[in-house]
Amino acid sequence: MGLWNEFKAFALRGNVVDLAVGVVIGAAFGKIVSTLVDNVIMPPLGYLIGGIDFSDLVLRLGNPVADAKGAISGGVIIKYGVFLNTVLQFLIVAFAIFLVIKLMNRLIRKQQAAPAPPAEVVLLTEIRDLLKAQTRG
Repeated sequence: MGLWNEFKAFALRGNVVDLAVGVVIGAAFGKIVSTLVDNVIMPPLGYLIGGIDFSDLVLRLGNPVADAKGAISGGVIIKYGVFLNTVLQFLIVAFAIFLVIKLMNRLIRKQQAAPAPPAEVVLLTEIRDLLKAQTRG
């Protein structure tokens, strides 16, 4: 088998395609969560705690100086507000994934809990199917 055929067999395998779909959907979901946190959750939360915009929360170390163009140099700025936004986004994504997995587990348990038909019913069904096949052919 040539290299191209092996690669094609690998790339078109179900797991790879499922993974690619998951990555694309995950990226889109991440953008949705980022927008939700930055534009819906954080502004009212900042308003409730005194009009603070979390993305503007910084810790300045040293003595930063702004030049004539407004560029800041000197000192260090730690943007912990951006970190708080990212942590909140992670918690929302983790909770959403938890809910999806919980729903999937519930569906799997329902499917597994469905009682299997008794052996006699299975045997009679097979006999019926064989008799149908014999009368047709």
